[in-house]
Amino acid sequence: MAFLLHSIDGSAKIPGIEYLPAGAITPKVGMALVQSSGNLIAASGDATPTYISMVEKSAQLTAGDIIPVIRITSDMIFETSFSASGTVNLGGFVQIKSDGLQVTASSASNHGAEVVWKAAAADSGVKCRVRFTR
Repeated sequence: MAFLLHSIDGSAKIPGIEYLPAGAITPKVGMALVQSSGNLIAASGDATPTYISMVEKSAQLTAGDIIPVIRITSDMIFETSFSASGTVNLGGFVQIKSDGLQVTASSASNHGAEVVWKAAAADSGVKCRVRFTR
């Protein structure tokens, strides 16, 4: 799975593509990213991502390679899936899996991803929708 743009609240705008340097990662379309030492890396845990990758590579990048991304805004809702089972309530915050492609069912303290919809109980592979707030 990945963080795929589901909707943008109150707007029909299409996010613009930005081109930024990445760290030594193997990017996937929909990977949540944060900046670290001037390069983009996979977001994980309680980190609030600022970008979503728009490129898929089969091999690891060299640090500093430029990749296309979209900037996350607070009005965007993304669809992904849970990587594990747990108790998650709507409006609760969950952590981002270490690969930056899913959410865990582990709670986070007002960081990470806010669950705004889920298909069923928070079981591994179950779809959910999240927003990232700062």
